[in-house]
Amino acid sequence: MSAPTTLLEARPAASGTYGIDERLAEVAAVTADHLDRHERDADFPVEALAAMRTTGLLGLLVPREYGGLGGTTADVIRAGVALGRVDMSTAMILVMHCQQVAALVRFAGPRLRDDVLPEIAAGRQYLASVTTEAGKGGHLLTSHSALATDDDGLVLDRFAPIVTGGEHADAFLVTMQSPGTENAQEVSLVYAHRDQLSVERSGDWDPLGMRASHSVALRLSGTVPAHQVVGEHGDFHTVVTSVFGPMAHLGWSACWLGTAAGALSRVVKLLRSPRTRGRADLDSELLLTRLSRTRQRIDTVHALLQHTRTALEQTPDVTAPRTQLLLNGLKITAAEECHRAVDELVEAVGMRHGYLKDSPTRLEQSLRDLRSAALNYSNDRLHLVDGKLTLLDSEVRLD
Repeated sequence: MSAPTTLLEARPAASGTYGIDERLAEVAAVTADHLDRHERDADFPVEALAAMRTTGLLGLLVPREYGGLGGTTADVIRAGVALGRVDMSTAMILVMHCQQVAALVRFAGPRLRDDVLPEIAAGRQYLASVTTEAGKGGHLLTSHSALATDDDGLVLDRFAPIVTGGEHADAFLVTMQSPGTENAQEVSLVYAHRDQLSVERSGDWDPLGMRASHSVALRLSGTVPAHQVVGEHGDFHTVVTSVFGPMAHLGWSACWLGTAAGALSRVVKLLRSPRTRGRADLDSELLLTRLSRTRQRIDTVHALLQHTRTALEQTPDVTAPRTQLLLNGLKITAAEECHRAVDELVEAVGMRHGYLKDSPTRLEQSLRDLRSAALNYSNDRLHLVDGKLTLLDSEVRLD
């Protein structure tokens, strides 16, 4: 199966009176209704997932011929921003699911596509990603968990310390060392339905932020048919560079942007509210400067996000150094600037509305959630990669 080098084919978004924006608004409303409880208890937003199923948003990237919405990368970005304005955990849950779907659309064989894509489009399959592994840090392109084979197919026995939404997933895309090799860099991606696995939870989930993502540790074991490998054995690198990486950096950045934009929106509404008018000095040069800097950071991330998306749609090869630099730069910039934007807002409005949990601005939650952005595939690791890529582009081409 040949691997394409572009990200996603441009396809028309959902048409009709019930478009993607309406679907997102429905999920956002459900998310808001249950936000406080899931944030307090650090449990999974089951109501929001149910709304994603019934609205068809789980099939956002599934082609129309399989019953999906036929959405595009731009639609995933819209989804990340829209849901990020309400809750970053819920936004990340959807865009990470879309990342898995994109990999299946591009790299799964015909039999696997025919079996799985209609189920996703119908809202019956929420996909979780199993790429983390104890002892390897953030090395996405390596695995020390060996995939075995027997007469029944591919044998999985895999522990992952972080699996976002894993306890509620209907199926998983799992990275493992390819069968018959001891090379940790020969990694395969395998689809496994929950019914094909024994799924055991390990430990609890009580993090600083991203509490509703419920990213608990799981052990997965079982046997799946051989045709459920996604792409070629040992060629996960191609999946990462052409789909996984771009979709992650675009989708994550959209969620972070939405979270920062939502925070600024709530602050401005508070400052302009009749109840607040007179208590806040709207002519304060310090306040105005901080609001300006916050908006500047948000607009900068938005511009870079849209530029990166357009560049990816137009490039014939997303693996080119300057394209990879642009993608990594987007992730790093969005992670840093969105966090700084909300931190600036905390300084702008002070203790009552910047630091306390019961403020309608919800800056305290947004700041905690966004602190994870630089750690979600470490910015430090990406800077090391980008340093090497920079040496490959001596002309510093920008077009």
